[in-house]
Amino acid sequence: MSKPTDLIKLLLAESSVEDAERLTSILRNAGIAVRATQARDVDELEVQLQTQTPDLILSGSAIDLGEVVAAANRGGKDIAVVAILESISGESITEAFRGGVVAAAARDFGDLLVAVIQREFDNLNQRRNVRRLEASLAESERRCDSLLESARDPIAYVHEGAHVRANQAWLEAFGYANFEELQGASILDLIAPEATSDFKVLLKDLSRGEKPPPNLPIKVRRADGATFDTIMEFAPASVAGEPCQQIVLRQPQANPELARQIDTLRTKDLVTDLYNRQHGLTELDRMVAAAAAGAPNQVLLLLEADNFRQHLDAIGLGNTDLLLGDMANLLRRNLESIEHVAFRFGDQTFGVLSTALPIEAAAELAQRLCNAFSEHDFDIGKQNVSLFVSISGVLIGEKNANAQAVLNQAGAGLRELQQRGGNQVTIYDPGLRDAAMLAEAQQLRERVEDAVTHNRFSLYSQPIINLHGVEGEFYEILARLVDDKGEVMPTVFLPVAEDAGVMPAIDRIVIASAITTLAEREKAGRHTTFFVKLTAPSMADETLLPWIAQQLKSARVRGDALVFEVPESKVVTQLKVARTFVNGLSQLHCGFALEQFGAGVNSFQLLKHIDASYLKIDRSYMQDLPKDKEHQEFIRQFCHQAHQAGKIVIAEHVENAASMSILFTCGVNFVQGNYLNEPEKILSAA
Repeated sequence: MSKPTDLIKLLLAESSVEDAERLTSILRNAGIAVRATQARDVDELEVQLQTQTPDLILSGSAIDLGEVVAAANRGGKDIAVVAILESISGESITEAFRGGVVAAAARDFGDLLVAVIQREFDNLNQRRNVRRLEASLAESERRCDSLLESARDPIAYVHEGAHVRANQAWLEAFGYANFEELQGASILDLIAPEATSDFKVLLKDLSRGEKPPPNLPIKVRRADGATFDTIMEFAPASVAGEPCQQIVLRQPQANPELARQIDTLRTKDLVTDLYNRQHGLTELDRMVAAAAAGAPNQVLLLLEADNFRQHLDAIGLGNTDLLLGDMANLLRRNLESIEHVAFRFGDQTFGVLSTALPIEAAAELAQRLCNAFSEHDFDIGKQNVSLFVSISGVLIGEKNANAQAVLNQAGAGLRELQQRGGNQVTIYDPGLRDAAMLAEAQQLRERVEDAVTHNRFSLYSQPIINLHGVEGEFYEILARLVDDKGEVMPTVFLPVAEDAGVMPAIDRIVIASAITTLAEREKAGRHTTFFVKLTAPSMADETLLPWIAQQLKSARVRGDALVFEVPESKVVTQLKVARTFVNGLSQLHCGFALEQFGAGVNSFQLLKHIDASYLKIDRSYMQDLPKDKEHQEFIRQFCHQAHQAGKIVIAEHVENAASMSILFTCGVNFVQGNYLNEPEKILSAA
C-alpha cells in the first residue's frame, strides 16, 4: 500500500478551474499529497501527456471519455483513467466502464472519491512493482544461467523425475554430449541398478511434498554403463515457473565424520548447541516462501530473557555461556513433542520455528515455555538464578509473507511485553490486524480526549530562518501530546483529534500557550514572531477571533507577533469562511500564511480572494531538489510571482545544504527544516 507521503501526479480533464481545484482540495484535505495539472480540451490533454506522465487522469465532462482513454493508452503508457460523474447510477457507471476507465466516482461524494483514487494509485504502484520485480527476476535468471553453465559442480533440475535442465558439468559427469540426449529422460536412468528401488521411494516422497534429505550418498551410472559413488544434495527450485528439484553432485568425503563435524560447525551455535542465527533465518525464508504459496499453521516465536543484564551482575560475565547453555537445554526439553527448528537469534534471544502450529497451539506452547522458565531455577556456579522470559509469536501467512516483516512484528511484540514488565506472551495474527488496529485507534482517541480535558500538550518551536537579514526571531509552533504512556507526535494524534471533533479545543490550547510564551519573550526583550497552525473547524468558529483578541489584550502581546497558517486545500474548500477570518485577523494586526501552497491547479488565483502575507511552498517540491531541475524552475517562478504580488516566501522541510543554496538563488525569503534545526521544547505539558 502507498504511504500517505507518496505524491500522486494528477491530470484533471476539467473545463472549470474551480472544479479542478475542488477535486484536488478534497484529496489533500484527506491527507493525500497530490500535484495537479489541468486539461480543458483534447489539444491541452495531448500537450500535457507529451510533457509529463501523470499517475492518474480524472476525467470530468470537459472531454469525451473515449478520447481521454485513447490519449492515455497511446504510447504504451500505464495511466489509469478515473471517470468523475455528476451522479452515480447503474447506467452511468456501466457507460463509464464501457468507455475503458478503470474506476468511477461521483463528484459530490468526497469519501468515495478519496477511496477510489487511493485504491487506483495503490494498484498502479503494484503494477509498477511487478514490472520492476519481473525485470529484476529476468536479470537474476540471466546471471544464474551464466553461473550454472560455468559451475564446476554437476547440477541438474528434475521435475516429476524427469530432466528439465542440466549444466555442462552434469553432462560430462554422465558422459553425454549435449542436453538433448537427456531432456525428458528419467533421473532413474542415471541411478545404478542396486540403488534404483531406494531412489524410487525418494521420488514418491518428493511427489507427495515431503522434504528430501539434505544429502544422499548414492551410486550412479554413466551413459557407457560405468558407475561411480557420489553425494546428491537436494534443494527446491523452479524452471520456467514450474516447481522442481535442484540436484547437485558432490565428491564423497574421504572422512565422512569430519565432513559431518564441519557441517555442524557451519549451522550450529557452539554455546547453546542450537542452530545458529544464519540457519534460523534460512529456515524462516523457506517458511515465508511456503506461506506465500498458501501453507498454513506456520509460526515464529522469539524468546528473550527479561533484564538479562542484571543477572550478569550476579553471576559474572564468565558464567554467561553457562546460563545461555542451560536456557537452551530447558527450551529444547520443552520442545520435544513438536516439529520445530530452535536457534539462537541474538545474545539472549532464542527463536523457534514450527510448520505445524495453529494459533491456539502456538499460544499454548508460548505460555508453557514462559511458565517453564519462571518455575525453573538455574544453578550457575554458587548462584541460584530465577529467570523470567517474554515470548512474542507471529503467525506466518500470505498477508505477512516477508521475513523482515515477520521479524519486525516479533521484535515489536517483545519490546511491548518488556515495557509491560515482562514474563508474558503474545501471538500476532495478521488476520486479526484490522480488529487490533480499531482497538488501538479507540485507545488513542481516549488519550486525546483526556489530554484535551487536562491540557496535556507540550509546545515545541522550530526556527524559521531568514535568508535576507530581517530583524527578529521567527518560529513555527508545534504541539505534542504527553501523558503517562509517553509522547505522541502530531502526525499520529491529529487525525484522531479531527475525527473526535476536538481540534478547536486543541487549537485554543496551543494559541493560549503560544501567547503566554510570547509575553515572556517580549518582557525579556526578544522580538519574536510565532507561526501557529490552525485547523478548518477553528477558522469557521465565529467566537475564535474575539477570543484571540482577548488573549492578546490580557497578555499585552502585539498582534503581529502571531501568524496563523492554514493549508491551501482547506482554504479553497471554505473560501467564504477563510476570507472572513483573514479580514478579522488583519483587524487584530495578526498575520496569515497559506501553507502547502503551490500544488493546486492554479494556486496564485487564490490570492485574489485571500490576503495572505506568507506563502509556504508545498513540501513535495523540496524532495530531491538539488537533482530535480523541474522543481528548481518551479520554485524560481513561484518566488518571482509571489514577490510581484508582495508576498513573503517560506520553504519548509529543507533537507540539505545544496537545497539551501538553490533556495537562496531562487529568491526564497525564509527556510525551515530539521536539517537546519530540530524542534525544541519551549513549554511542558500541564
